Amino acid sequence: MAENTEREELPDAPEVAREVFTGEAWLRAQTFAEMLAGPGVVRGLLGPREVPRIWDRHLLNCAVVAEAVPPAAKLVDIGSGAGLPGLVLAIVRPDITVTLLEPLLRRTVFLHECVQELKLDNVEVLRGRAEELVGKRFFDVACARAVAPLDRLLAWSLPLLREGGELLAMKGERAAEELADAQAQLHASGVQTAELVSVGHGKVEPPATLVRVVAGRAPERDHRASRRRRKR
Repeated sequence: MAENTEREELPDAPEVAREVFTGEAWLRAQTFAEMLAGPGVVRGLLGPREVPRIWDRHLLNCAVVAEAVPPAAKLVDIGSGAGLPGLVLAIVRPDITVTLLEPLLRRTVFLHECVQELKLDNVEVLRGRAEELVGKRFFDVACARAVAPLDRLLAWSLPLLREGGELLAMKGERAAEELADAQAQLHASGVQTAELVSVGHGKVEPPATLVRVVAGRAPERDHRASRRRRKR
């Protein structure tokens, strides 16, 4: 029991962090790191052993995903948890608007506190599941980190994307395997492309691996359009 009460020290930010988080983003990143290491750990959103790795494994690893996000995108972070990667992307990319989608109350409370403390006006926090937004909201980008296997992410994210929108799924060593396993579902979903993308070269080691899926027109929409044409 004693080891659970020991608090790991938040390390100083590595030099590369100043290159990734510039201007106002630098102070916000520092504040967010402290919130993760403090309230984030106390409330069980982050394990205490992760504190020494907050900068390299979490903040920087998420920040480099911004390289793959188009300008002025509307982005939804599915299963946002402690705000990784959604809050980090909002910090480093003030040109995008970010929706943090999270079903658990204790996590959404933390996310609201972070948004207020960091003074982020490009972020909204929604408590709920992806399935509940289908038909109500559409986004340019959906992202997720350590939420679910790719096949489930596709089912959750594709209905939320406009045609040509992108799923950016943060994956590690099993990225290629998951992409291969999801080929049948990708084909059935009518996606335009699905590929592995590596980001963060020279900033994080190893570089972060993303599965990028570009949404096509949903098959059910095609069927409805065909029926309308036949009636004419």
